[in-house]
Amino acid sequence: MSRLVKEKDSVAALQALAALFPGEIVFSTSFGWEDQVISHMIFANNIPIKVFTLETGRLFPETYYVWNRTMEMYSQPIYVYYPDNGKLEAMVDAKGPSSFYESVANRKECCGIRKIEPLHRALKGNQCWITGIRAEQSANREDMSNVEWDEGNQIIKFHPIFSWTLDDVKAYIKQYNIPYNTLHDRGFPSIGCQPCTRAVQPGEDFRAGRWWWEDQSKKECGLHATQLNDLKE
Repeated sequence: MSRLVKEKDSVAALQALAALFPGEIVFSTSFGWEDQVISHMIFANNIPIKVFTLETGRLFPETYYVWNRTMEMYSQPIYVYYPDNGKLEAMVDAKGPSSFYESVANRKECCGIRKIEPLHRALKGNQCWITGIRAEQSANREDMSNVEWDEGNQIIKFHPIFSWTLDDVKAYIKQYNIPYNTLHDRGFPSIGCQPCTRAVQPGEDFRAGRWWWEDQSKKECGLHATQLNDLKE
């Protein structure tokens, strides 16, 4: 599949994949800078790729605002996946609403219920998953490729702006007047759930603001931490 998207620009690559996997290709957005760029590419060019998001129940007000603005701007649906009520209620009943601060195991349990299980449902029945991952976002992402096989989810992953810099992303947003999360202007390069995200200080790593109370090495919620292999064909 790498050959199909090689030397194509991001929009052309998305169009080619949508034609290759009709009705079986999805894009996951969390309404950050990168995802807003890709949403614009899909919606503005009427590319038949289903756009979805994970509603964890703990998002920032600014995230909900840009979600609404995006739907208003493009008049296109953004499909939403919620956590399983029973699992979420059982966890909060037993451990309270902030158990994720107490241990890595608790945090991973919370991410598993609020993100991972809904993601599995969102990806089920699809063959290609589009993401907003960029190589420079963290050290462990530099080892990835723009086209990969996700063993855990049994799906091909494509990162259309993988080689873009943050300046490239900002310039594209400005060029097309794309709505974006204003938390980015206040030191939040990576935005997740409100209780688990803080602003990043000058000189800190891109993801230092995510789960800041934990070990700083290779922090991921699990959405993009499954076994990956480069997909060359």
